[in-house]
Amino acid sequence: MKIIAVGMNYSAHNQEMHHTLQLAEPTIFMKSDSSLLKDGKPFFIPDFSSDIHYETEIVIRINRLGKNIAERFAHRYYDEVTVGIDFTARDLQTKLRNQGLPWELSKAFDNSAVVGTFVPLSEISPIQEIPFHLMINGEKVQEGNTSHMLFSVDQIIAYVSRFFTLKIGDLIYTGTPAGVGPVKIGDHLQGYIGNRKLLDFHVR
Repeated sequence: MKIIAVGMNYSAHNQEMHHTLQLAEPTIFMKSDSSLLKDGKPFFIPDFSSDIHYETEIVIRINRLGKNIAERFAHRYYDEVTVGIDFTARDLQTKLRNQGLPWELSKAFDNSAVVGTFVPLSEISPIQEIPFHLMINGEKVQEGNTSHMLFSVDQIIAYVSRFFTLKIGDLIYTGTPAGVGPVKIGDHLQGYIGNRKLLDFHVR
């Protein structure tokens, strides 16, 4: 199982992170299989960072084997969706970026890919019209809609499958909108698609 993630896929988030790149292709990075955190288990803040940020994202799960998938056929390769959190060690990421080094350590560490309960896409809005948001301790802190993505889900699948064979069970985190921020011990995170709660866990 691979966890494939898309960076800088919402322009408002790029502005808040001071990214000025004009992107012609999706920005792709990977998380390790040990990054996965599911079933509402708590997230423990690691000892190597003092600035862990949440990034709320729509996540799709690949349902068939595919390579070099044409964009017009990409919709055949997923039929379930959920909301997830791409946790980022922001202090470590900044340090690594400033040194011109790869920043997987800040993104792919254990339990950094939280995933909610998958639901059939047929029960949700069309894939490019999905509203989602995150609540922390009962307060809405981040919200977005897949209609604002720079690269659509089908474009992402077509692009990624040029480089990686997609396999059943692979996850694709499709990028985060504006509103990312830090978490602390004791926080209660709940992620929603529309009014449907699909993610619920605590930070320890």
